[in-house]
Parts: sequence; structure tokens; C-alpha cells
Amino acid sequence: MLKKIDHIGIAVHSIEKARVFYEKVLGLRCERIEEVESQQVRTAFFPIGETHIELLEPTSPDSPIAKFLEKRGEGFHHIGYLGDDIDHVLAVARSKGCRCINDEPVPGAGGKKIAFLHPKSTFGVLTEICAREDD
Repeated sequence: MLKKIDHIGIAVHSIEKARVFYEKVLGLRCERIEEVESQQVRTAFFPIGETHIELLEPTSPDSPIAKFLEKRGEGFHHIGYLGDDIDHVLAVARSKGCRCINDEPVPGAGGKKIAFLHPKSTFGVLTEICAREDD
């Protein structure tokens, strides 16, 4: 079962440049920056209410985020939903005809397990399902 919107992912060329907008214009505070090797990305999280804005910067020219930036430019990348049983959510999605990018959860930022649903199955929105590692 999904509990809430966990985060909104924004693809950027440079976290250092983009964070100026989030901190100086919007008044948000960067909670943490970390690298997620499995996704070839560096992330920065800005809490707002119970949700986070997640800036995504590629760490490799052939990473999914680098390819996204090359094709579409900076901007909205994905929405992440927090669930308590990621395997169940993926099984239900598959049973309803959803195309999964990840057959199994992979390590994500903040110690979470993550898996993506393909935008062709989700009305054009790249959808991330995430769960805390201990769930």
C-alpha cells in the first residue's frame, strides 16, 4: 500500500547551481546530498512539509539522468511514492499490465529500496515506488 508522496525528482546539470534557487528564492534548506551509485546520480534533498524535492545530477555521461537531460533538458523527472511493501506494489502493478523498469527493488537514496514504473504505463509520468530498507 502506498502511504504518501515521498519526493518529486528534478533533473539538473548542477546541484550547486540549482540549489541557489531552492535556498535563496524558495527559502528551502538542503537536508543532505548523497551519491547513489546504483543510479549513477548525485542527489540533494530539500524537505517541504512531509515531502522532499530531490535534485538529480548525473555522475556519469551514460547515466539515465544524463540521457534524460540530453533529450529533455532540466526539469521534472519523476514522482516518488512511499509504500510499506514495495514487492507487493510491483506485483500488483505488473498484474495490471504496468511495465516495470526494475523487476526487483534496487538501492536508492536515503537507505531506501526503489523501483521505477515506465512512463508508457503511467500516463507519461516516470513513477518511483520506494520503501524504507527495513519495511
